[in-house]
Amino acid sequence: MAVPSRRHSPCAGSGEGDAGLMGFEEGLVAFEPMPGGWSGETFLAQTHAERSVVRIFADPRHRQDAPELQAALLHLVRGLLPVPGVREVRRRRDAETPGLLVTEHLPGVRADLFLADADAAARTRLGAAFGTVAATLAAMPTLRAGTWADADLRIEPCDLDVAGWVERCRAGLAGRGWAPEALAGLGELALRADDLLAALDRTCLVHSDLNPKNLLVDPDTLTVTGVVDWEFSHSGHPWTDLGNLIRFDRDPRYVTAVLDAWCARHGGPPDVVRAGARAADLVALVELATRAGENPVTDAAVARLHEAVADPDGYLS
Repeated sequence: MAVPSRRHSPCAGSGEGDAGLMGFEEGLVAFEPMPGGWSGETFLAQTHAERSVVRIFADPRHRQDAPELQAALLHLVRGLLPVPGVREVRRRRDAETPGLLVTEHLPGVRADLFLADADAAARTRLGAAFGTVAATLAAMPTLRAGTWADADLRIEPCDLDVAGWVERCRAGLAGRGWAPEALAGLGELALRADDLLAALDRTCLVHSDLNPKNLLVDPDTLTVTGVVDWEFSHSGHPWTDLGNLIRFDRDPRYVTAVLDAWCARHGGPPDVVRAGARAADLVALVELATRAGENPVTDAAVARLHEAVADPDGYLS
């Protein structure tokens, strides 16, 4: 069963302002946007003593307790995954005072930038490292699928399969130019995906945006030094993060390394797990396709989804 993250979920809703930066007002020497994201809400703060990452939750789509929720997730996985320590948390008080989360600045470079020029051996080693991160997440069990109800990480159940999600997104896809026959093909693909996902009947902690852009790596040791951006985390299917990692990268050595690392911990034939990961990732691809034209990622998702509908046997293999 596939359950969308808050970004992809019908169970939840989707600027920048003066957050006060209480602890940084004294000694702040630099404050600049962090590259790579689409929110425009993450900044690098430099004082005379240290660097920190500041996330300002200014967009109205954010929950009031969003900073506390993300801080709770970082606290939950600390020691199991490399995540930044939390330095300051403040929930949104009103429209003029957005929420704030300040964390330590982790070492390393963004994995997507490093992979662009990495050789085959490095890509293989990083694939294994990323697969290990996904396997660690899949080993953190939960009792049911859903979104986080509060900063205590209670679960608000949201029981929606892939076919149901496609149906909910049908109008949005049609508005982006999807023809009736393409939508019918997508519906059939979703039913097949649900059959695959039913083979693994449990839920776990899902990062839901686990891709190289949100992973930091040491370019010398090729180890993961940071797993960042937990905004869309939820409780869901163990194959979801795996599907995100292999969504766009077609390098067979990288994909094989990701799958082998995951299967080394959880078992299962890699070809079956690969098909399940792609089935789980359909939820995200469909949601991204409803926002075609917004950025390169949504456009790449549209292309990937059309390929899947045109060749369902190839996609679910």
